[in-house]
Amino acid sequence: MTLQQLHYIIVISETGSMNKAAEQLYISQPSLTNAVKELEKEIGITVFNRSGKGVSLTADGLEFLTYARQVYHQYETLAEKYSGGRIKRKFGVSAQHYSFAVQAFVETVKEYDTCDYEFAVRETNTADVINDVVSLKSEIGILYLSNFNRQFITKMLRINDLEFHHLTDCDVFAYLWKGHPLAGREQVTLSELEKYPCLTFEQGDKSSFYFAEEIFSTSEYVRVIKATDRSTMLNLMKGLCGYTFCSGIICGDLNGPDYTAVPISDNEETMEIGYILRKNIILSDTGKRYIEKLKGFLNGGV
Repeated sequence: MTLQQLHYIIVISETGSMNKAAEQLYISQPSLTNAVKELEKEIGITVFNRSGKGVSLTADGLEFLTYARQVYHQYETLAEKYSGGRIKRKFGVSAQHYSFAVQAFVETVKEYDTCDYEFAVRETNTADVINDVVSLKSEIGILYLSNFNRQFITKMLRINDLEFHHLTDCDVFAYLWKGHPLAGREQVTLSELEKYPCLTFEQGDKSSFYFAEEIFSTSEYVRVIKATDRSTMLNLMKGLCGYTFCSGIICGDLNGPDYTAVPISDNEETMEIGYILRKNIILSDTGKRYIEKLKGFLNGGV
């Protein structure tokens, strides 16, 4: 088993096609196929199902890919530190829908030559944040804990050999368009918000409500509208006078100046925002720099 073979497996899984992977890897399709067959023979499992529509991971292959990503990530981290920059480095972040996570990513990328890196930022649902870090599709994940979800999320992290690192604690705010009737208030109550649509991020059909990004996920709302991305959420806030719940940490550079966060007065809940990593992983220099940017932004400026 070689690092090159592990790299082949990772690229094939990402493209879903032997032909596309061969093009990306600059080798012939027969050579790639033979390399995979040799690896499968050596390790005694079938990694990919082949069909006319492409390739897909088997159950054994999915497990193997998790370990392959981890080993190859450690190789890339060592190469980044000691090879003098002779390989294309990768850095990815997966996060719940937080503008500050994207802003810190933007400021980090500005410090590097994008010709030398493959950068990726993924705003996604909570389950995928966890899964992306488990598989090392992303090096770092950003999410929050509360009194309600802490036990469940902590258990999920422990089962998957992940660690949660504290960044900041914050109160809960109502996030509103500045033209909203309640936007000018110093504080609002949950009952005052009831007449307006409550906007939530969709977490997938099979996700537990413990994965919800909105802290009051078990409350009954007369008016609920789900969205899958932050841009749509902002449009709904403006077009329908909807609201959502947030940490109060917003980024005007990305979301624009037309939105505001108003404290919720009748609430004792708090949010603990942090980042997750695989246990015992060597954090890349880029990852360290991203965390520094994140902390700087949360403390008042990148």
